[in-house]
Amino acid sequence: MNGTTVHRIARETALQFPAVTVDQPFGPDSDVFKVKGRMFMFLAELDGEPIVNLKAEPEDSGALRQAHPEITPGYHINKRHWITVTGGDTITGGLVEELVLDSYRLVVEKLPRHARPVDPETFGTTAPAR
Repeated sequence: MNGTTVHRIARETALQFPAVTVDQPFGPDSDVFKVKGRMFMFLAELDGEPIVNLKAEPEDSGALRQAHPEITPGYHINKRHWITVTGGDTITGGLVEELVLDSYRLVVEKLPRHARPVDPETFGTTAPAR
């Protein structure tokens, strides 16, 4: 999957979530996605290539980097808690959607309970069969 498609899927996924806003505090060439004022995704270009920065659990980001050469420590951001995703052969639409959802939930989880637009434990999961 190419980087432009990664950007498109990440954007479309994030915009489906409750209480998401997008602004451009770093200029018109980058979009920052926030939930209740806290960043969970950053879309930009690095050397002409689209990149997506996402929040990730440190133990998960190590495994992701091992499995996907297109996932690296967060560019220009905390490398322990953020990853950067670029286009490439091992990146799928489903993976991008999952990483965006995980990033959103991680940020929502840190919000005060009264400010959370969703329950981070259950949001995005499929309801169990009855």
